[in-house]
Amino acid sequence: MKTSIIQKALGEQWQHLPEALKKHYLENDKGENRAQGHLTIDFPWFMKIPLSILRFFGALINKRGNNLPTSVYRVVINGKQRWQRRFDFPNNKPVIFNSAVYHNKDNEIIEFINSVLGMKMKVHVENNTLRYESNGYVIKLGKLRIPYPEFLALGHGRIIEKPVDDNDENSFEMDFRLKHPIFGEVFSYKGIFQTIES
Repeated sequence: MKTSIIQKALGEQWQHLPEALKKHYLENDKGENRAQGHLTIDFPWFMKIPLSILRFFGALINKRGNNLPTSVYRVVINGKQRWQRRFDFPNNKPVIFNSAVYHNKDNEIIEFINSVLGMKMKVHVENNTLRYESNGYVIKLGKLRIPYPEFLALGHGRIIEKPVDDNDENSFEMDFRLKHPIFGEVFSYKGIFQTIES
């Protein structure tokens, strides 16, 4: 198994990560990891147009759905972790959301939701959970990364991941939310996944 980007960011905290989450973040010898599960996506009515604009540029999802079959494929190439999330909506073509994750420094990663806009996130282990807290956005122009405040974008991002059951080393629950200081919660998705042995 190769050292994952999250493992690098967590450092010594990696040892305190529950086994179900370690399995989710470890890659095989090809740098790959797969998970399958079901996800619920929600957002307020006034976010439909902003999310549709973001979706046009490859970011996030502009459809609501309950208990959607979802698959996640992750591969590391040249120090960059590529994520592909596939959402299967009823009676529609699957929706794909791609992103790229880098280890920035210390316990901070950057996830680029398209080629320009990225979210900085700090990771830590707390009470048997893995927690991500956003630390601002960045705009990438060539090799230049320009800081961009959260309140001018989608707000503060938070992800919490935890095991479903202490006796199940393959299943985990994730909850991702974006909360704007003025508009409140503007986007969320949450669900339960199983890591697939590669």
